[in-house]
Amino acid sequence: MFNMSDLLDAFTQSGVTKSTNQRMRNALSEGGKAPESMLSGLFGGSSGGGLGDALSKVLSGGGIGSTLGNVLEDAGNAVGGKHNLKVGGIGALVGALLGGGGRSMGGALGGGVMALLGAMAFSALKKGGQPADEVPVGLQEAKTPEDKKKLEKEAGLIFQAMINAAKADGQIDKSEVSRIVGKLDEMGIDTEAKKFVMAEMQKPMDTDALVEAAADQPGLGAQLYAASLLAIEVDTAAERAYLSHLGERLGLKPAVTAALEQTIGVKRA
Repeated sequence: MFNMSDLLDAFTQSGVTKSTNQRMRNALSEGGKAPESMLSGLFGGSSGGGLGDALSKVLSGGGIGSTLGNVLEDAGNAVGGKHNLKVGGIGALVGALLGGGGRSMGGALGGGVMALLGAMAFSALKKGGQPADEVPVGLQEAKTPEDKKKLEKEAGLIFQAMINAAKADGQIDKSEVSRIVGKLDEMGIDTEAKKFVMAEMQKPMDTDALVEAAADQPGLGAQLYAASLLAIEVDTAAERAYLSHLGERLGLKPAVTAALEQTIGVKRA
């Protein structure tokens, strides 16, 4: 059986929309304004400190963006230390965005997409004045079988949220299915996982299942909303209506959804 969080990484890398990668860059670098050298510093550079030192700078509020750094600092304090966070996954995600991903990454970012969505959700709930149930599981290092099982379950829900959003203005057409599966093939994703993606894209929308799964879990709800922002352009009335209804049904305050949209660089009327 394939790993769901790895498949989510690969699926997101495949470019669900033309804006997906830029929106992840926005979240990592405060609106996409951080210079490339700031991001590439995670993988060495003039500092000579390499990945470890660069990640330390991120955690202390510097590096790839002080906002993200501060979020990771707060989350680390909440889980008993920075070493309990999945910062390496965020570093791998930065590397993929700078290097273009592809077969060399094999789709595996060490759970980077889950970690980024978790950081975004944690931050947005705090900004929006809505208490979080806990630090999102995707942002934490999975240390027990129970942790890993929960991570896989939430990764599956986040994947389903992206697929569901992509259907907001109609079914995903066959050309889009072929394009995405072709990208996954380039990354070396196995046949079982590709068949799963194709089957999910051909199913009818099921927003009710997502809402039910996230009931009384604002942290998960915020991640589902953020993932949906990665999956659509938000340039049609149907997509805007879908997001409005999704946020309401997930029980997210307008200030929380607005914070997520600002972080990821989505502007909508």
